[in-house]
Amino acid sequence: MRAIVVTRNGGPEVLELQDVPVPEPGPDDLLVDVAVAGVNFRDIYERRGGYGPPPPIVAGIEGMGRVAKAAGEFDVGERVAWNNAPGSYAEQVVVPAAKAVPVPNGVDDELACAALLQGMTAHYLATSTYPIQPGDEVLVHAAAGGVGRLLVQIAKLRGGRVTATTSGGEKAELARSAGADEVIGYDEVPEGKFAAVYDGVAQATFDRSLAALRPRGVLALYGAASGPVPPFEITRLNAASTFLTRPTLVHYTLTRDELLWRAGEVYAWAADGALDVRIGGRYPLEDARQAQEDLESRRSTGKLLLTVG
Repeated sequence: MRAIVVTRNGGPEVLELQDVPVPEPGPDDLLVDVAVAGVNFRDIYERRGGYGPPPPIVAGIEGMGRVAKAAGEFDVGERVAWNNAPGSYAEQVVVPAAKAVPVPNGVDDELACAALLQGMTAHYLATSTYPIQPGDEVLVHAAAGGVGRLLVQIAKLRGGRVTATTSGGEKAELARSAGADEVIGYDEVPEGKFAAVYDGVAQATFDRSLAALRPRGVLALYGAASGPVPPFEITRLNAASTFLTRPTLVHYTLTRDELLWRAGEVYAWAADGALDVRIGGRYPLEDARQAQEDLESRRSTGKLLLTVG
């Protein structure tokens, strides 16, 4: 089968389209014919090195497809999506049945892939990491990005007042179209205002994010698009008794019930139009290198997809 292999750690040039053996599913696994794979910053971190298993490996963890070998509650031919199956930049992938999500009618293949990982990330941030209450002032960085634009919308569904940061231009308009109450530049963030700051940028925004919190506010540092935050003195949190957390989706989908609850709410919102999931680009599998370059350079907006089957 065809797959995109991370041949060594490095830049996008280390991604190669290769013929590799079809993976062997275990008794509790599905073998899935991949229709669409998602492109994420997590894939870039893995490619660069210091995250995930060492190369050579097949890239990607997210996708949507049809069951080729059944297990658990699933039947052959059923549409499923997943957010944590290594090797998803490929024509076939093994997905543990316990981690697969059934795709409901009314959600097409692209939407099923585009909404899942980033939609559930936005969901746990707004409902669990800091559960937004009506009237809460919250700040969403990179609000035109895949997670950011969904997070703005879910924050508004929960009654929050959202300030969004973008680099301006088209990205500012995308944040406004998602429902942001105010759109500002990264260097315009006010101090001492927000109940929660949702930051997927990290190194370039961290200091302003921390200063932006009101007393007992929460900084949710859920990504590192600009690079990791250097070590810092924890007593800085004393200034306003603030909280800092580095959450990840795996710890907010610890049980199958929780996984299906989060995915179910995201898919229901997407199906009825309450959640506008923007697809920012579609690339054939062999153009995975270009897709990662576009995401890494922050030239893209919305979700980037690889079309496979």
